Amino acid sequence: MKRYNVAVVGAGMVGKKMVEVLIERNFPYKDIKVLATREREEVIAGKKLKVEKTDINSFNDIDIAFFAGTEGEKGASKLFGWEAVKKGAIVIDNGGDFRMDERVPLVIPEVNPHHLKQHQGFIANPNCSTIIMLMAVFPIHKEYGVRRIIASTYQAVSGTGKEAVDELETQVRSYVDGTEIKSSVYPYPIAFNVIPEIGGLSDEFPCYYSEEVKMIKETQKILQTKNIKISATCVRVPVFNGHSEVITLECEKPVNAEKIRKILASSQGIKVIDEPEKSGYPVPLNVSGKDEVYVGRIRKSHTFENAIDMWVVGDNIRKGAALNAVQIAEQMIKMGLL
Repeated sequence: MKRYNVAVVGAGMVGKKMVEVLIERNFPYKDIKVLATREREEVIAGKKLKVEKTDINSFNDIDIAFFAGTEGEKGASKLFGWEAVKKGAIVIDNGGDFRMDERVPLVIPEVNPHHLKQHQGFIANPNCSTIIMLMAVFPIHKEYGVRRIIASTYQAVSGTGKEAVDELETQVRSYVDGTEIKSSVYPYPIAFNVIPEIGGLSDEFPCYYSEEVKMIKETQKILQTKNIKISATCVRVPVFNGHSEVITLECEKPVNAEKIRKILASSQGIKVIDEPEKSGYPVPLNVSGKDEVYVGRIRKSHTFENAIDMWVVGDNIRKGAALNAVQIAEQMIKMGLL
């Protein structure tokens, strides 16, 4: 089997998870180089690894470069991504700088792997909320033709990064200790609270925050249609890891909830837990650390014709970021594109 020289750019939560996933899945790497804004040592996958400072020469002889997200004031892929391509690397970018670039396929391997054939050396990971949503939506769309999506997300603080995870823990301890609760990552304390603001306000979609716009535009690009009407409200909640979403789908054809359960249960990367009479449904505590996206509370909607309501939960750091990127590389190998 051919083996590949791999670079992972970013040593934060997603970058570390990318290295872990590469090792766990026995990815055919020859070497893994970890890059960031400064040189240091980090414990990654239980081992102390050297992190090198990123410069353009870091990508000499690199076959695959995974960009974990924003590093420093500008996204690392914006600084080095296309330069790495020029040096012969395939870039798989978890950041948001190039998702809507016409040159760049935006890929969930279980949904649109065929888009990889159009790559120009640079492939983008969708946003975590988009990945988790479309994993559940796409099998239904294939069968029934989705024409409207209404999504409300309940997003874990890990999506913001380690500082947010630490801040939630500190705020909980402060509450228990009866000391002042301080917040710096979010505009309000996140402990025992919910905050309906993720990202900056959009100029294109007035009064929508950027996370909501990502779900709209990325979905339309991945499914290659603007005919699906999409509304999203994204909320940060005091959960350490694992995003949850309430999704209503209005379809072209009459829907059958039991058939949809079977379709989802047989779909790659999906697990169904749907026994509401036994309090059987997925929750972030149980889904964190899992590769699959979990679906429950599947029921016919009484608000729209031909509509279904469901509850979807996924690990935003694994399938919503690191795992999806590694799966893109695996799919490219399988398709003979690497």
